[in-house]
Amino acid sequence: MTQTIYKLIVEARKAVAVLIDPEKFFLQEDKYSFIEKLKFSRVDFLFIGGSTVSRSEFQFCIRFLKENISGIPLVIFPGASHHIDDNADAILFLSLLSGRNPDFLIGHHIEAAEDLEKTSIEVIPTSYLLIDGGKKTSVEYVSQTTPIPQDQYGIARKTALAGKLQGKVLTYIDCGSGALNPASEKMIRSVKSVGNPLIVGGGIRSIEQIRAAHEAGANVVVIGNKIEEDSDFLLDLSAYQKNRLNVE
Repeated sequence: MTQTIYKLIVEARKAVAVLIDPEKFFLQEDKYSFIEKLKFSRVDFLFIGGSTVSRSEFQFCIRFLKENISGIPLVIFPGASHHIDDNADAILFLSLLSGRNPDFLIGHHIEAAEDLEKTSIEVIPTSYLLIDGGKKTSVEYVSQTTPIPQDQYGIARKTALAGKLQGKVLTYIDCGSGALNPASEKMIRSVKSVGNPLIVGGGIRSIEQIRAAHEAGANVVVIGNKIEEDSDFLLDLSAYQKNRLNVE
């Protein structure tokens, strides 16, 4: 199996991903206008997933995006074992290492394993760490796990290191959808010091917060709720991406 998307993440310098929740996308009235803004935004990746997404909503979203967008990798951010579709380019095979719920440590993975074996989707073993973002989020509720406190940098680093030693090739720290606060720069630097490529999401609502996460060491910064609330923020992202690419 190729490692095309993983290679892009490894080599990413201050990349941006938009997280699309299929449940909300399915209800969106003007999907084509949103798609045009996505194209204009110059984002590097589209992450597809959510904690309470049905199979039909998930498949509709993936296939709609595949048919209407080219050149932006579609990466599954799974919330359940049925979040698999051959139209995606890759899947982050998330293990929620910050929690102790066996379903999210290995259970869903076992259920999905044979289906993934039959697909051409690139599978990326990923350590997933939930960080306290100031409110109880849907991922915390659904997974029934407790996030790592924002000031417990050592615990987060040790957890990420354990994941790396287990063979996880990517680390994702997330404050959850709708978090009040993003992961702090100190938290990002601490987890990044483990050496794995790092994705950071949850609670990021401004260009300044994106820039701060990048400067702290994030390979990819993920924007979700902000886009759902204000799709015109994609225009701001376009300007940020244009400036970043010109500098590089």
